Amino acid sequence: MTIRSDILVAGAGAAGLTTAIALAGAGFSVTVAGGLDTRRNGRTVALFEASLRLYRALGLWERLEPLSMPLRRIRLVDDTGSMFSLPPVELEAAEIGLPAFGANIENAALVEALAVIARETPGVTLMEGMLGDYATSDDGVEGRLSTGEMLTAALLVGADGRGSQVRTYANVSPREWRYKQTAITALLRHEKPHRATSTEFHTRSGPCTLVPMRPEDGAADGLRHRSSLVWLMSPEEAERRMALTDDDLVAEIEEQVHGLHGRMGLVGPRGAFPMSGLTCDTLVAERIALVADAGHFFPPIGAQGLNLGLRDVAQLVESIESYGQLDAGDPKALAHYNKRRHGDVATRTLSVDLMNRSLLIHALPVDFMRSAGLAAMASIGPLRRALMREGVAPLGRLPGLMREPVRRPA
Repeated sequence: MTIRSDILVAGAGAAGLTTAIALAGAGFSVTVAGGLDTRRNGRTVALFEASLRLYRALGLWERLEPLSMPLRRIRLVDDTGSMFSLPPVELEAAEIGLPAFGANIENAALVEALAVIARETPGVTLMEGMLGDYATSDDGVEGRLSTGEMLTAALLVGADGRGSQVRTYANVSPREWRYKQTAITALLRHEKPHRATSTEFHTRSGPCTLVPMRPEDGAADGLRHRSSLVWLMSPEEAERRMALTDDDLVAEIEEQVHGLHGRMGLVGPRGAFPMSGLTCDTLVAERIALVADAGHFFPPIGAQGLNLGLRDVAQLVESIESYGQLDAGDPKALAHYNKRRHGDVATRTLSVDLMNRSLLIHALPVDFMRSAGLAAMASIGPLRRALMREGVAPLGRLPGLMREPVRRPA
């Protein structure tokens, strides 16, 4: 059996499903191949303003918003013990004219919701088998599902994550590196409200971040408020902490965050993820485009990962609409996409890498430079506002789906 479509998307995570829905909205037929990863492992994603604009433009945010919690403030705490330590820096979305920087949503809930929407979207076919046995030609691309079906299209989009088989087939050589860090993720209940504030403690082993989530009504023990945890630490400490009982781990979390939210409790299973980074010299090959983690990834600092990937998605749609209406895999469309994404990806990767390494290097000059940067952001209003805007909706580099005016009630 052969299934034909204009575009074939490998990977059914948040990026792959969003790609399919967006391209179907542009008039293309799309087949998505991949297993849905809806494991509850404590992972959430903070979708910033530009990403919310994308979902609003696609008509999806009304379905996703009830699952999310607004992020109105970001609080940065220097917890390194450096002699140059500063008081906490608090950033307010209202200062740049936004009600919130974005919204936090559990990764599994986002994927589940997008999968339901994809199945309802005309022009999208969702196949839950793994894709392999690729072949490309001047006319198109084909792949075979693990269930036996043959899929053909004019363009293959690799949205199949860090270990991307599409990237390997395309012979795109990545540059990879590893950090001596592991991230522990978990969902937490706590007694004190988070005030829609994401708090990031900068420690000598990396950031420890509490990101607000929607409260849980009816909690009998008083722990109705919820946050997600992303805690970077050495692999040895991660292994030790993953072996702790829930109560013992919670006690260490409470100590690390200095009792910020009072008593805490775990919600569901925890996760542990070794930290690494990857970039590629190109995001395209013959009739192939890479998006999100298939083309780049880095540690979860500043919540830039999926937001960067969604900018890939929005730009790919724009490039294909501009140059690939007759042939979605037209080389001009792919070249345009690759050119437009290069600078943004390189800048974000470098900035996150430098920020992370600045915490891991125990040297006075590095401590001074990091503290000087935070002090400048805290005291110089125009600089602070420019950095906040750059973090949530970069000026001058956004594709059309992300430049749409935010639709707000009158």
